[in-house]
Amino acid sequence: MSVEDTIEQQITTHPVVLYMKGTLQQPQCGFSANTVNILNACGIENIFSVDVLVDPEIRQGIKDYSNWPTIPQLYVNGEFVGGSDIVTEMYESGELQKLIKE
Repeated sequence: MSVEDTIEQQITTHPVVLYMKGTLQQPQCGFSANTVNILNACGIENIFSVDVLVDPEIRQGIKDYSNWPTIPQLYVNGEFVGGSDIVTEMYESGELQKLIKE
């Protein structure tokens, strides 16, 4: 299975997917930690996370897949939402909570 196929399978199988540095329990960068905190504040229990630090192919592959240069990257219902800044803005405006409940 190619990296693109793996990513496609991950984002279509799970409603909320976070490509991040580290794990949900131990984020390895501030942006990933911020995104995890926001998702927790939204009450999401089943976050599928992918630690890009343990797989260089996924780390580059997700950037190519989304055409977005940074990590973390959030996908909801198979759609790319954005990185930490966009997730923060959407959370503050209430858009993220609406998107997650759809």
